[in-house]
Amino acid sequence: MKETIKIQYINDEMERLCYIDGKSDWIDLRSSEHVEMKAGEFRLINLGVAMELPVGYEAHIVPRSSTFKNFGIIQTNHCGIVDESYCGPNDWFYMPAYALRDTVIEVGDRICQFRIEKHQPEILFEEVEKLTGKNRGGIGSTGKN
Repeated sequence: MKETIKIQYINDEMERLCYIDGKSDWIDLRSSEHVEMKAGEFRLINLGVAMELPVGYEAHIVPRSSTFKNFGIIQTNHCGIVDESYCGPNDWFYMPAYALRDTVIEVGDRICQFRIEKHQPEILFEEVEKLTGKNRGGIGSTGKN
């Protein structure tokens, strides 16, 4: 079943959102402004879209795999979460960016991506004396034996 998301663009020049040639179910987000940052600077970069997400869903916004290589920025919250209550005409999506080198980002540059996910179901925690699963060997143990 397809979900419908109402979307507002900051201006008519913004490239419209779409899937990337069937390669991924993540959707790229672009800078809506020309940005110049010096190493060590922080900036909220406007992504030029506001959305009304379906009830019970949230958007997860993360950098693209090439963002650091291409622009020398990292997303300071590493994964931005936007819930369906952030849905007004001025509730623009932003990327909180920190520059590790001097950089220039142009209007339309793809700097992050998003997907929507259902909210986590309500869970109950059952306290036990000891877990019964098999130990895997701790952090960093995958693939070692």
